Parts: sequence; C-alpha cells; structure tokens
Amino acid sequence: MDSNMQGDFFVVKAKDNGVHVIGLTRGHDTKFHHTEKLDKGEVMLAQFTEHTSAIKVRGKAVIYTPFGEIDTEA
Repeated sequence: MDSNMQGDFFVVKAKDNGVHVIGLTRGHDTKFHHTEKLDKGEVMLAQFTEHTSAIKVRGKAVIYTPFGEIDTEA
C-alpha cells in the first residue's frame, strides 16, 4: 500500500459549534494523540493510519464512512 494511503477515510461534519474529533493510538495502551475542534458547518477529512486506530466524536455531527452515514443525534 502507498505510504500516503494507509487506511480508510472518514469525514466529520459539525452540526453545532464545539464538536471535538479525538484520535486514539494503536498499540498496547490506547491513548489520545490528536484533538480537533470543529464549528458548525466545518468539515474534517481524515483517515486511519499506522498510529490511529480509532476516533471519538463529541458533539452534534454527521460522520461519513465507507460503511455509511452516522448521525450522533438519533
């Protein structure tokens, strides 16, 4: 696999101000390694990498993945 294309992409679109997107590390101990704060209407395009195994989204947002769309507000 190309070194720039290591994992699946996902998109987070904030529906409100103050949405946090938190990256979690791989390995024996899972830790936070990166945090972004989005305001309403902002979009973040990201991907899973050799360092990022999971993400956590806090706040009202829509997450678009290869597997479908997830709305944090049911």
